[in-house]
Amino acid sequence: MALRQIEASPSFQMEALPIAPVTLMASAPEVINVSQGTASWYGPGFFGNRTANGEVFRPGTLTAAHRTLPFGTRVRVTNLHNGRSTVVRINDRGPFSGGRVIDLAHGAAQELGLVSSGLAPVRLEVLR
Repeated sequence: MALRQIEASPSFQMEALPIAPVTLMASAPEVINVSQGTASWYGPGFFGNRTANGEVFRPGTLTAAHRTLPFGTRVRVTNLHNGRSTVVRINDRGPFSGGRVIDLAHGAAQELGLVSSGLAPVRLEVLR
């Protein structure tokens, strides 16, 4: 099969059109507060119960309990042992023991790799 070379006509010109700015990626969420402490997790014994904000607690959720953050607050939690992180939504109150800063739902604990250990040092980044 022979290839032909095609030449563009010298009279062909592209018309200059206004170009609207394009946002390629949504901006990253703003971090408004950072803290560290120990995280724990809760799950199987509480599935089906209501959380403090009235939701039904379901398996696999990326939610968490915090003593003071408003319900609906998004928090990036990073396991300082392994560097894994996930974003959770606050929908419950706690933890109420052991000087812990956050109590993660089972799904979030799995993503962070702290189910077997039960506890891990974490960094919390409150997101706007």
